[in-house]
Formats: sequence, C-alpha cells, structure tokens
Amino acid sequence: MTVTDHRSTGPTDVDGGPDGDAWAVLLPAGRHDAERLVHHETLELAVPAGGPVPRPGDRVAVLADGPTRLVALGRVARHDGRALLVTYTRRSFDAPVPAGQVAVAGPVTPLEPGTYRELVDRLGPPPSRRTWLVSLDLPIEAESRAEAVRLFWSYVQELGPAELPAFVSPSGDELAMQAFVLGVEANQDPEEDD
Repeated sequence: MTVTDHRSTGPTDVDGGPDGDAWAVLLPAGRHDAERLVHHETLELAVPAGGPVPRPGDRVAVLADGPTRLVALGRVARHDGRALLVTYTRRSFDAPVPAGQVAVAGPVTPLEPGTYRELVDRLGPPPSRRTWLVSLDLPIEAESRAEAVRLFWSYVQELGPAELPAFVSPSGDELAMQAFVLGVEANQDPEEDD
C-alpha cells in the first residue's frame, strides 16, 4: 500500500485564523480541469504588475468562473510582483460550491474577512478520508519485465489521463470498482450505453 498522507489536502486551517488578509484568486480559463485532474500541492499564477499585493500567509479562496464557484482554499506562499504562489490547504474541485455574489476584479481580488468566512462556511467541514484502490492495467508485449515496465511508463506518459482509464474502488469493496477517464466516471463496458 502506498502511503499518501504527505499528499493530503494540507492543514485544515479552514478559517485561516485571525491573521493576514483574505483574497479571491480566479483560475484562468481551462485551469480548473487541470487542477481537478492532478493533485498539486501549490497553484502558481501569473498576475499583472501593479495589482494588489498579497503577502505570504494571507488566506486565499480559489474560484473558478462561469458561474463563479469556490474550488479550493489556500495560503499565499510567495508573491514576487509577476507570479503568485498559493499553497492549497483544502480542495473541493470535485464538489465546488457557489460563490454567490463575490465580485472578482481580475486574477487577484481583496476579500473582506466576513466574505471569506462566508465562503469557508459554504464549503463546510472537510469530508472524512478513506483508503481507495486505484489501478491502471495495460497488456504490454516485451522481452523482459524491465522492458515491460519501461514501455508501461512510456504509454502512461504518451496516452495520459485522456485515453487511459484508471480503475478505483473503496478498499475492501473491489466489486464497486469504477473506471475514470479525465477525472470523471467513464463506462468501459462496450455492451452498455452510457
């Protein structure tokens, strides 16, 4: 079993504490799917010079557009004038919540502490974590085990999550296995219609 605690959603510092300012960060178009598909520890965004200046430690509500919804919480790790680095503390990419009337003016917008708290409240408490079995099986013809492994990783890199289904089931309930392609459930039975 692979231990992935080090890749958890980070500290649950849901309210962010009383220190620092709060900001809304708007994901660029198309970035939501990329963030939802692969677990990243941080989010790095280009920001226009001369805009608002978040400081390290400030709280961040990460929003996706169209309609505006909250997809993650984080803390500012670095802001150098051109790039903003946010460390995720909580993710909700698979179950975003409406952000209501939060007005965003560009990629980084200051938030009132009460507005930030309201967004956190909409997100609710973090769901409990459980163990899942995830597999990717490929039939590979090769001369040796080592070559088969090299070919496996070549196929994974080349085809990626758009073409290779990953199979996931709750640990202890393998009969509940479901295929996922591009991070969403995908029917792999050619005999059944979607």
